[in-house]
Amino acid sequence: MMQEVLISDCLEKDLAHAIAICAPDRLFVLTDETTKAHCWPKIQQFDCMKGAVVISIPSTDTHKNIATLSRVWEMLGTNGGTRRSCLINLGGGMVTDLGGFAAATFKRGINFINIPTTLLAMVDAAVGGKTGVNFNGLKNEIGVFCDARFVILNTVFLNTLDDMNTRSGYAEMLKHGLISNEEMWGELLNFDLEEPDWGRLQQMVAQSVEVKEEVVAKDPHEQGLRKALNLGHTVGHAFESMALHKGQPILHGYAVAFGLVCELYLSTFKANFPTYKMRQTVQFIRNYYGIFALSCNDYDSLIELMQHDKKNTSTNINFTFLEDIGKPIINQTATKDEIKEALDFFRETM
Repeated sequence: MMQEVLISDCLEKDLAHAIAICAPDRLFVLTDETTKAHCWPKIQQFDCMKGAVVISIPSTDTHKNIATLSRVWEMLGTNGGTRRSCLINLGGGMVTDLGGFAAATFKRGINFINIPTTLLAMVDAAVGGKTGVNFNGLKNEIGVFCDARFVILNTVFLNTLDDMNTRSGYAEMLKHGLISNEEMWGELLNFDLEEPDWGRLQQMVAQSVEVKEEVVAKDPHEQGLRKALNLGHTVGHAFESMALHKGQPILHGYAVAFGLVCELYLSTFKANFPTYKMRQTVQFIRNYYGIFALSCNDYDSLIELMQHDKKNTSTNINFTFLEDIGKPIINQTATKDEIKEALDFFRETM
């Protein structure tokens, strides 16, 4: 069944429509502690939410694990969940990833609706059918492809975000611009993240989601074209996992932004990506995303983490590079020395 993405201007009407289509015998809402406090109050009084069972889990990616997943399964089961039930995932990427996996596996699969509440989840995690949890110190190591029945995007939640979470989501939008076209890329680089125009940002979110939807529709299970969406993620996931190991977690979008710096550098000499476009993009990232503490002693650990990336085949580390804006090339490789050179560039530049 195809996922429907609703760009919502009336959350109550669109949520009622989605629930009516799913026609559940039991309705559940998954939140984390943060979205229960700040986002659940925005929908709990809707008529369509009467009788819904709220399942709340701890916040942050450190809890995106098997133990939390097991707790969600338990709550679904003990509160009368059946194969005809529906789970609404109200939250950021951690909630939509874990909740999607819980729904995809409970009773061999129940309907779920994603209502992303962060910019990152709106343009990335909630759309496209990837679900999962972290395992064995690795990001999203266990999961399945499973589409939400509906994804409802409403920017009413964005005013609950702090600057860091806004910028985290914006990094994925920047990636979409890089793989899409120069007009979109240029608009993203010229947007003021210090004082965002929320109305303009809503329009840009819709454009960004369109880019991802178009790619996912052509390659739902990441066999080819969809790998373009991994730009920045091979190095970015390694940064993210290393930070998690050190007990100093960073937001996913920040890790992607830092990964883009390295992978655009690799693109310049591996795929002839124009140097001035690389430097313009890196300058934007440096202005808004700050620094990531890194020493040459971290290089081998980072490369080892990259070798565990799910995109890899055999012993190669796979990347997505750019020949130019809107011209991604997938299934590219780099030697350990080339990766270390990119990490040197990152340290010098950032």
